[in-house]
Amino acid sequence: MAENRTGKKLGEILIESNVISTEQLQQALDFQKQEGGLLGEILVRLGYANERDIVQALTVQCGFPYLPLENYELKKEIVEIVPENVARQYSVVPLDVMGDILTVAMSNPLNEKAIEDVEMITKKKVQVFISTVTSVSEALNKLYKRERG
Repeated sequence: MAENRTGKKLGEILIESNVISTEQLQQALDFQKQEGGLLGEILVRLGYANERDIVQALTVQCGFPYLPLENYELKKEIVEIVPENVARQYSVVPLDVMGDILTVAMSNPLNEKAIEDVEMITKKKVQVFISTVTSVSEALNKLYKRERG
């Protein structure tokens, strides 16, 4: 489903964009080998890149459109389509439904299991936009706050 349109790895794109150095990439990859986790999140944690740098590189790599959620008006009625536990487990923000298409924002659009599960649960075809980890987390907290009482 999600394909690497450029054939390049995330690290290569970030180096070519002058976001990180080869040495920083190697340190992040070493960290990833020891601790696990997503390369983009590790680069942010190490202070080598910011979330927007990672999102822009993923946009180049995979062709997913970027959607800054800070300015997006979330629809409260959409919470009934994607259960909170699923949305939080996969960091998926449901944005809109048109017919049988569900538009979502994700910080990790390469998580095909998440997309497949959301499609199965909602019985809708998922269209993915990419957003930062922080934006997705804040949007989920806003969207599902009423559910928590």
